[in-house]
Amino acid sequence: MEISTVTSTLPDGTVYSKRKNFCPFSTSPLESYVPIVGEDEIERLLDIAQRLKGLKLLEISATVRGGGVAEMLYSSIPFLNALGIEAEWKILNGRKGYFECTKRLHNLLQGMLGSFTPEMEQVYHSQLEELASTFLIDYTPDVVIVHDPQPLGLTRYLKGNKASWIWRCHIDIEPIIRSDNGLLNSLTDLIGNYNASIFSTIHYVYPLWDLPKFIIPPFIDPLSEKNRELAQEEIDEVLIKYRIDTQIPIIAQIGRFDPWKGLDRTIAVYRRVREEKKCQLVLAGGFADDDPEGERVFADVCSKTKDDKDIHILRLSLDNRLENYREVNALQRAASLIMQPSTREGFGLVITESMWKGKPVIAGNVGGIPFQIMDGDTGYYYQTTQKTAQKVLYLLNNPTAAAVMGKKGQNHVREHFAIPARIADYLMAIDMTMNMSADKKKYTNCITSFYPWFRLQRQR
Repeated sequence: MEISTVTSTLPDGTVYSKRKNFCPFSTSPLESYVPIVGEDEIERLLDIAQRLKGLKLLEISATVRGGGVAEMLYSSIPFLNALGIEAEWKILNGRKGYFECTKRLHNLLQGMLGSFTPEMEQVYHSQLEELASTFLIDYTPDVVIVHDPQPLGLTRYLKGNKASWIWRCHIDIEPIIRSDNGLLNSLTDLIGNYNASIFSTIHYVYPLWDLPKFIIPPFIDPLSEKNRELAQEEIDEVLIKYRIDTQIPIIAQIGRFDPWKGLDRTIAVYRRVREEKKCQLVLAGGFADDDPEGERVFADVCSKTKDDKDIHILRLSLDNRLENYREVNALQRAASLIMQPSTREGFGLVITESMWKGKPVIAGNVGGIPFQIMDGDTGYYYQTTQKTAQKVLYLLNNPTAAAVMGKKGQNHVREHFAIPARIADYLMAIDMTMNMSADKKKYTNCITSFYPWFRLQRQR
């Protein structure tokens, strides 16, 4: 079971390290996952883990709080250690100005108009160079996994050892691949310093990048505090805390307060539904440490909804991680349905979580969402306010149909997005990267997936 309640790191940014005797969280025993994914999947995982036993793996991300990357690492790092992989996790202790630049870069990569100025580029690289010089890597790992654009440029200053460096991209960069604003060239220069790359879906991959490419979707830990079964008393406790009426149907959107999440769409749909049926809206989330826009979006949402007593805007604290997870879990389980009408979405783990809890989800047809939502089967796509409101009304008025859709969604997550199978993929990608033949050039045009994703692609 997880043992840490307060999010904490060592002064050097270490979040987890057996080498430093700093292991503040854990996952459930491996055998606990057998009833969820089956024995064959566990055997596949153990087979590849045995081949890599003793591997020294360092994962570097921007932040320890907020967002799907941190969410997965809290589960995957102790999970990997339990398999015999010596996995560590470090974050960037960057300054505010650096994170303002990286948020700008994130938005530009997802299609926001504008430019990444020379001044921003200077801030970005000077901060990474400074971090690299302060013993960000203080030992000799075999593999370094760098997550998302924030630390992407580290290889310019740190790739002097024999480690294999892999970049894992979690965001929707398809717009920048199709654009001509120059960022693709900058991204290509930075990626060129890596030995391999990992993407969540095939359409985030630029074929001309000169390195091996792997497709591995994100995952959830079904046994984590955020996803475990809750007693009704635990759910009611959270609703009472936030003064949410337990007798009125709940439409919920839970996640970061971010301009790409479609919060205005959700509010508009709720108001249209409210004209015909008594219900309430819960918008709940926190703020990632690397996202300075969160406060502005939160204030804007509060301003737009302040006169509606049936809209609950909840700022969930991230100081106590397990309490945050438990509250998110309770709110998702209390909801009649979940909204996530994002305009851009790398994958959308909040959708995965909600589907695991058997909730029908209405989400944007963007990014990695179509690999989760099969329209009319495991959920619905957002269309217009009016059309989406009709779908919400249908689900609220037909609880049996909502339950059937929710069950299909849960089975879909069980089959595709649980931690054991996707960690097995992760280790396969690491093994291949480290052990490719001397003629690595022949692998640079390959895109490797360990699952027949064409079945999902065909349904998009």
